[in-house]
Amino acid sequence: EVQLVESGGGLVQAGGSLRLSCAASGFAFDDYAIGWFRQAPGKEREGISCISSSDGSTYYVDSVKGRFTISSDNAKNTVYLQMNSLKPEDTAVYYCAALDDYDCSSDEYDYWGQGTQVTVSS
Repeated sequence: EVQLVESGGGLVQAGGSLRLSCAASGFAFDDYAIGWFRQAPGKEREGISCISSSDGSTYYVDSVKGRFTISSDNAKNTVYLQMNSLKPEDTAVYYCAALDDYDCSSDEYDYWGQGTQVTVSS
């Protein structure tokens, strides 16, 4: 059974940090790119970061560049999203997803987690 399980969300004050984890199982983790998405109330889902499995290349949306860092521990089949300097506008449900490609080449992700809530207070 394919599973992506996010954890690490919570309530934090503006300027604080959180580290999200995405634990994967049930598929060939090393063959998949992993992305992080978020969806705020009343807004469309937004792709914010991705890490390639071929060479570890990373990608970020402009709004999180310099504040968020994506990383992967292949031994643990886990991808992390370190979020620093959090802002109230980062408040959203955060999802990880797996793309059946070595690289972050598409928005058509194959597997999704259930999401974890991040709330940033001002």
